Amino acid sequence: MAKKIIISAELEELSWEELTISERELLDEAKKISHDAYAPYSDFQVGAAALLASGLILKSSNQENVSFPVGVCAERLVLGFAGANYPKDPVRQLAIVAKKAGQEKWATVSPCGLCRQTISESERRFDQAIELLILLPSGNVLKVPGIEALLPFKFEDLNG
Repeated sequence: MAKKIIISAELEELSWEELTISERELLDEAKKISHDAYAPYSDFQVGAAALLASGLILKSSNQENVSFPVGVCAERLVLGFAGANYPKDPVRQLAIVAKKAGQEKWATVSPCGLCRQTISESERRFDQAIELLILLPSGNVLKVPGIEALLPFKFEDLNG
C-alpha cells in the first residue's frame, strides 16, 4: 500500500516596516549590488547580501557566461566567498533580490536548486540555519527560517 508523505513549511511575509533595521540594511545592500550584475544573456539581475555572525556584510551579484551553465548565481558566489575568506564566521542571514534590467519593479525570486544545496551545505558546515530574506514585487519580504523550508529532501538527507 502506498504511503502518503506530507511536507509543509512555515514562511513569514512581512512588510518593509515590520523588518528590523539590520534586515532592511541587508536587503538594501542586496539591491545595490544587483545593479552590478553581469547578466547580458538573461537581463535578470540578482543581488545577494550575507550577514556573518561577526556583523560583517558580504554581497555579490550574478555573473553570467556565454558558455551556459558556467555563470555563477549571486547566492553561491557570496556563500563561496564567505566560506573561503571567513571560514570560521557563519552566515546568519542571506538577503536575495532580483529584477529584469531596466525595470523598476522587483521580481519574485527563489534560490535555484544549486543555490539551495549550497545554502544547505553552509548550514551543515556550521550546524545552524541561515535565515533567508526574499524581496517580493509588492515590497514585502518573505522570511524563510532555513533552507529546510525550500529544500525538504536535501542531498545529504538521502543517505541517512
